[in-house]
Amino acid sequence: MYVVHFFEEKVEILNQLLGSVPALGEPITVKGRKGKVTGVDQVDDKHVHVQITVEKVPVKNKPSAADLAKKKKR
Repeated sequence: MYVVHFFEEKVEILNQLLGSVPALGEPITVKGRKGKVTGVDQVDDKHVHVQITVEKVPVKNKPSAADLAKKKKR
């Protein structure tokens, strides 16, 4: 069993006790977000630091003021 620390840009996202360590380039889901493993560092016998990059969520377009003015008001 390994204590796996997941990092995204020097910010620790999650600690998890796992039976196996994720491989480099493996797709992974952390906290419901999809990403890829970019680096694996073995700290000691039980601790592993895993660097991940998370896919960015596209920003939805907000309706403009002109679109809001066209709607009927009740």
